[in-house]
Amino acid sequence: MTIYILIISLVLILALVAMRLANDFKIPQLLLFMLLGVSFNFFGADFTNYAFSNQVSSLALMFIIFYGGFGTKWKMSKPVAKEAIILSFLGTISTALLTGFFVYFVFDFSLLEALLLGSIVGSTDYASVSDVLVSRHLKLKYNTDSLLELESGSNDPTAYTMVVLFVSLLQGQRVNVPILILLQVGVGLAFGFILGWLFIRLLDYLKSNEGLEVILLAAAALFTYEFTNQMGGNGYLAVYIFGIYIGNKEFIGKREVVFFFDSFTNLAQIGLFFLLGLLSDPGSIIAMIPIAFVIMLFMTIIARPASVYGLMFPFKMKKNQLSVIAFAGLRGAAAIAFAISVVNSDTPNMNDLYHIVFDICLLSSLIQGGLLPVLSKKTDMVDPEDASLRNFNSLQDKSDVGFLATKIKADSDLADAYIRDINLAFDFIIAKILRQGETIVPKGNVQLKVGDIVVMAGRSYFDVVGTDLLEFRINDYNNWVNKKIKNIHLDHEFLIVLVLRDDNDLIVPNGDTKIREGDTVLVLDAKGIEG
Repeated sequence: MTIYILIISLVLILALVAMRLANDFKIPQLLLFMLLGVSFNFFGADFTNYAFSNQVSSLALMFIIFYGGFGTKWKMSKPVAKEAIILSFLGTISTALLTGFFVYFVFDFSLLEALLLGSIVGSTDYASVSDVLVSRHLKLKYNTDSLLELESGSNDPTAYTMVVLFVSLLQGQRVNVPILILLQVGVGLAFGFILGWLFIRLLDYLKSNEGLEVILLAAAALFTYEFTNQMGGNGYLAVYIFGIYIGNKEFIGKREVVFFFDSFTNLAQIGLFFLLGLLSDPGSIIAMIPIAFVIMLFMTIIARPASVYGLMFPFKMKKNQLSVIAFAGLRGAAAIAFAISVVNSDTPNMNDLYHIVFDICLLSSLIQGGLLPVLSKKTDMVDPEDASLRNFNSLQDKSDVGFLATKIKADSDLADAYIRDINLAFDFIIAKILRQGETIVPKGNVQLKVGDIVVMAGRSYFDVVGTDLLEFRINDYNNWVNKKIKNIHLDHEFLIVLVLRDDNDLIVPNGDTKIREGDTVLVLDAKGIEG
């Protein structure tokens, strides 16, 4: 046991060093984690426990997919949701089938084995794409990064369904393909929404202030994944939908959840790529490079672009946008987990699928990951002026910065005022101005107009006591529904401070403000302060 603890701690320390080196030398982080695993083979490591590796990789991928959904801002993704969903479903199928048929005709593979290989590497990897975009601070034009985020986060379940199908066929099982797909997709979608609906209400009921939301959500994600699998559905799809549903709701302790899963999913990615390297054989890696390079090249310049250009043709996208989307088909964590799963299933095959997948992920991370920022800049797809705007929400979740927004009304003293003439009595700064859907930089010579939304930034307040400010959502059974505040009986120690309506309408209440179902109400509890 002692030697294993030493090895694990050493791996984590080396992984952190690898992250710093990756940032310094502009190398994809996941590539170095993979090579770190390979390096252990040169020191006598002989790890071939695929059963254990399958459990670890499935668990890691489940949390990566869950947090991919949790971090998806639906309001930002909604304008490109149709395109992203088409790519995540039909695009994955098309890329997998084109790759599979190519492998069948070019190499010594049976048809089912070739299609299985195409399915394993058919999906775009969220962790790899996110790693490139975030580490290089790339904000892409036309909401392309949101499209890639939603596509790469949601296409693993499609690839997994295809892997299950072809593994079953290779094992000689009788498979009803329509029923299999219907169960995988239908049950996965249904339980993702149903369990998301149930658990958000459980969070609301518990109202914990002790950091237990992290434990509850981790347990809920595990339950959603495994329960859906047991019911014959796609657990990865269910946990992704569950993540989107929960992540786009507000609840007590959400900031702690973000901090925890940010670190935990990074650890999961490190573990997956390290495990892939550890399971590999250096000699087999070198032997399979020619095959893997040809397959990766075909996917990069033919299969993925053909799928993207063909499926996105009705949407009249710009050529530079299509070029970046087509090139962003990086392979990674999902392919690793699926490859380990196939080896562990004892599926009969005549080729070294595992090391071919290893080399495809290695080459994809090195070549596509390295060139994606270059291509984005060469095709004029980088939007530097808007680079930080999409981080306003995440900034609130991960720092002490808070944002307030107010709308300039016709009778406001701020209407027609210049920024330089506004004397803010508190430590706030005007961060930006939204005018008819456009962002205005708040310089001194900018004049405010009626209808402008002014966003102010300042230091967030952290309640050390933890009991003086209460937040709760008004459900349909609450006796405050449809009552004016002046008609609600409150002890003199309580005051309704704010009402948040429809997720974006912040109301400063007065006596005539009517509470509605779905409102989020913040109440000051003076008893909590005194106690």
